Amino acid sequence: MSVEPEPETEPEASGPRWPVPPEGGWTADDLDRLPNLPPHTELIDGSLVFVSPQTIFHTRAVDFFRLRLEWAAPPDLEVVREFTIDIDPQNRPEPDVVVVPGKVVLDDEQTRFPAETVVLAIEVVSPDSRARDRETKPLKYAKTGIPHYWRVENDKGRAVVYVFELEPATGVYVPTGIFHDRLKVSVPFTIDLDLTEITPRRRTDSDE
Repeated sequence: MSVEPEPETEPEASGPRWPVPPEGGWTADDLDRLPNLPPHTELIDGSLVFVSPQTIFHTRAVDFFRLRLEWAAPPDLEVVREFTIDIDPQNRPEPDVVVVPGKVVLDDEQTRFPAETVVLAIEVVSPDSRARDRETKPLKYAKTGIPHYWRVENDKGRAVVYVFELEPATGVYVPTGIFHDRLKVSVPFTIDLDLTEITPRRRTDSDE
């Protein structure tokens, strides 16, 4: 007697299993508790935001501002790259660079700063972050009282920096300058930067 072969079953597709948000969305504390989150995951309005792979321009710009501001900042300030800040229970974004008072750096296991302590927040715009960096984040940073916000854009490989300052009476950011080749400001401290240094590595004869 012949036996009919059992129908083949399709194997289950393998892939990442994204965490299912609870009712009301995730909270700022969840970023420290959820397992296997991709690096640099942010929380915006209770939703997890996953960051795309970064470009060379983005990486070089973040390194540039972190290093140059570290040299220029007074000794009572700390400059930290890619570190989350607590705005409220539903919002814990990660600016590309922040300047904070040294007293808020508590220990080596720390994972976030209170947003209200941030002196300067810098975002280097990526293709997938344009709306967040131009619209969403500035509104939230202003609402929490961060006095200075810089947005760095890539214009054909050259950095353009849009500088904003919080207007105390209205609580919104006002533009104070657009800088192309050189950024020179007196607040939050004296800063004079050659933005043309954020460029691809130049070829030499040995590269031929």
